[in-house]
Amino acid sequence: MRGADVVVTCTNSPEPIVRGAWLKPGVLVNAVGAVGPKRRELDDEAMGGAVVVDSRDAAAQESGDVLLAGANIYAELGELLAGTKPIPESEITVFKSLGLAVEDLAAAKLVLQELKDSRPTTHTG
Repeated sequence: MRGADVVVTCTNSPEPIVRGAWLKPGVLVNAVGAVGPKRRELDDEAMGGAVVVDSRDAAAQESGDVLLAGANIYAELGELLAGTKPIPESEITVFKSLGLAVEDLAAAKLVLQELKDSRPTTHTG
């Protein structure tokens, strides 16, 4: 992962598998696994940059990455998308996702729309 612009993790690890020392400045880390207050994928150094979450409330209860590192949450993803918070300009940006039902619904809607749009049309005459 050294030199990567984007790092994605999706594990159920009880201890960090990514070290901040391995990450280059400007990296985006998408950590979508290790759900639970005692599980974590990223070490304290990796969590020292700008941390973006899908839900502050969920992260405060279910993100060992946030809780065990004592990380400060910069923003919720919705705040960045709505433009109410500026895009972070830190050496490391972490998106810690715990998964929200609305994210699953949005993905399902996109898949269904793509299927609908790609169906051949039939003409009767």
